[in-house]
Amino acid sequence: MTALLIRFIAMVLSLVVMVLPAQAIRETDSYDGNIFALYAGNGSLVPPAVTLADSQQAGRTSVIVYYLDDSRTSKAFSPSVSELQRLWGNNVDLLPLTTDALQGRTNSDRTDPAHYWHGIVPQVVVIDGNGQVLLDENGQVPLEQINGAISQATGIPAPQGQSMSLSFNELNTEVISR
Repeated sequence: MTALLIRFIAMVLSLVVMVLPAQAIRETDSYDGNIFALYAGNGSLVPPAVTLADSQQAGRTSVIVYYLDDSRTSKAFSPSVSELQRLWGNNVDLLPLTTDALQGRTNSDRTDPAHYWHGIVPQVVVIDGNGQVLLDENGQVPLEQINGAISQATGIPAPQGQSMSLSFNELNTEVISR
């Protein structure tokens, strides 16, 4: 009878552990999965559709966003990256790149993303079609500043007005420009 009771308790505990809800928290440096799908509601951002080398060879404006999936500052910035895709669409090449592969690398090739990375996330770099860096900033870069650099690079007027964040719940936030 004791053996049966122990097996029953073990089975119940196993079931409880298997059905615990997943917990993702934006304000921690924990790994929760793809930050763009989870916190910005936009999993289409990664992997980028083109490489930096391809973008520059085509003479297109490149917007590199360096991030880490397990960084609270990257998690907080992810809705802004999603808003950049909404605002600029196919007019720029948006390249959200995780810095895991860049750790400890140095490169002097201007078509290699390692060339521009400073070691801090998030970092935004806007490069025009001629390879000139128009913006290179770390941290929570204001959307208006990024839009200004993209506008300068593309010749397309930047959206007017301020951007604002709308939180739907503890995970999802949307940044919109008005």
